[in-house]
Amino acid sequence: MRLAEFREGDPVGKFSEALTALAGKVVIVATAEEARRRLESMLEGKRVVASRAPILGGLGEAYSREACAAADIGLTSADFALADTGSLVFLTESHESRLISLLPPIHIAVIERRKILASLDELLSRVPHPSVQSSAMVLITGPSRTADIEMRLVRGVHGPGEIVVMIVGT
Repeated sequence: MRLAEFREGDPVGKFSEALTALAGKVVIVATAEEARRRLESMLEGKRVVASRAPILGGLGEAYSREACAAADIGLTSADFALADTGSLVFLTESHESRLISLLPPIHIAVIERRKILASLDELLSRVPHPSVQSSAMVLITGPSRTADIEMRLVRGVHGPGEIVVMIVGT
């Protein structure tokens, strides 16, 4: 599905535009089966460390610090995504190790369409007291980037240099 095909106000379209503007990539699939086929193709020949989120169907190697350090790709789900900023939201008690999304040079996150919210305001209306549910709420907005004093932008210094979000559902 092309970005221009989204209806006005559609959170998937807005999320896709925001993440793409940050040099992230978006893949949209209709079903979990299609997601699995696309993931298998994307992961072929790569060393992958993955969370045990049910939506991932057991792909990749189980989490360990060593596996994260050696992996080409970190594969996770996300608790929510924010359409207005292209951000992924992780609540630390969701059994998603933060290292999986931070240490490998590529992070692929798979999320169901229904978990894409309009904004932080909507997230806080759904999870009004995040500290009751989680020890931390982590927002990831695009690939890692930093700039030096000469204003040279460098990606991947403090996290993955590439991020791909696969959205499941139409």
